[in-house]
Amino acid sequence: MSNIPANLRYTDSHEWILDNGDGTLTIGITDHAQEALGDVVFVELPEVGRTLDKGEEFGVIESVKAASDLYAPLDGEIVSVNEALEDAPETVNSSPYEDGWLLTLKPSDSDALDDLLDADAYAAIVDAEA
Repeated sequence: MSNIPANLRYTDSHEWILDNGDGTLTIGITDHAQEALGDVVFVELPEVGRTLDKGEEFGVIESVKAASDLYAPLDGEIVSVNEALEDAPETVNSSPYEDGWLLTLKPSDSDALDDLLDADAYAAIVDAEA
């Protein structure tokens, strides 16, 4: 069973969202997603300052098995990206919830986080896919 931290929010496209408590959110892909992808070999991330709409594709993650698009869980502006992934994309596999984060976002609507899945709801989706 995948690791699904209770303090995060989730999307049905397997992104996780952490409320940093300072008006920004950190976003990555879930443990389940990195397991399904296999060994990550490349991560393409967007430019800092870009504004995203919820559901908009913002990057690509490639593994030895497949390439998957990454989707914005909320509307907002990109504050930073994890540049360490350029040289070490495999960090997404080894540490999906810590060092393997993808970007930070300043959401347009801070209440929109409440619309995302909690850990139990996300676990139900993962279990249904198993």
